[in-house]
Amino acid sequence: QVQVVESGGGLVQPGGSLTLSCTVSGSRGSINDMGWYRQAPGKERELVAAINRGHSTNYADSVKGRFTISRDNAKDAVYLQMNSLKVQDTAVYYCKVDIRIVVNVEGAYIDRTYWGEGTLVTVSP
Repeated sequence: QVQVVESGGGLVQPGGSLTLSCTVSGSRGSINDMGWYRQAPGKERELVAAINRGHSTNYADSVKGRFTISRDNAKDAVYLQMNSLKVQDTAVYYCKVDIRIVVNVEGAYIDRTYWGEGTLVTVSP
């Protein structure tokens, strides 16, 4: 059973920093894209940042220059360094991972997406 677990959320003042971590366990396949999403109260879930296995990254415009996503393939982990936090960054942050599982010797595969349960980040004076 694949488990995706986030950690590192908390309360921070505007201008402060936090680092979120996400670890994946139980995977029998190759972890491809990993990403962080967030959902603020009353809003839809949105992409914050994503990173592929080759470490190419993609960021939402609202966090460019402030957030940095990274991953450790050996540890099946992804991180989000958040600097210069703003009140509007307050949200539940979710980790999303895409896993490819090869099912036979011909190379047929299935892709699965897994989400963590989220970690709350509150930015408040």
